[in-house]
Amino acid sequence: MDAIDRKILALLQQDASHSVAEIGSLVGLSSTPCWKRIQRLEAEGVIQRRVALVDQDKIGLGVTVFVSIETGDHSQQWLDRFAAEVRAMPEVMEFYRMAGDVDYMLRVVVPDIAGYDSFYKRLIAAVPLKNVTSRFAMEKIKATTALPIA
Repeated sequence: MDAIDRKILALLQQDASHSVAEIGSLVGLSSTPCWKRIQRLEAEGVIQRRVALVDQDKIGLGVTVFVSIETGDHSQQWLDRFAAEVRAMPEVMEFYRMAGDVDYMLRVVVPDIAGYDSFYKRLIAAVPLKNVTSRFAMEKIKATTALPIA
């Protein structure tokens, strides 16, 4: 990946609705070579997909909860089952296996506390868990999907 590829990626992360001609102009390429680079980046999996970012507050999902999970079972069978259950929960935006004092971390969005309570009950019923700690976000200070491409 060269500097032009990185410029293309930075532009697409800011606004994927730019035309290929606009992107090409901004990075010093004509449309065809620019489009070929974008296609190659997609084929290589660098560009995974192009999506619309939706304001969660404007669609009634104003509560963000960070959920820390500890488990007493670290078997592959348990993890496979847990991962399948969590992936099927649409409220879970991000799901990480962690190092340190917490085994898993989830970022969950729900409409309200009652919505989280419903989610929580489904979560703890899915598989045996040792400890679940919920932290409610009070204010979103920074949120970005753009990676810092140098």
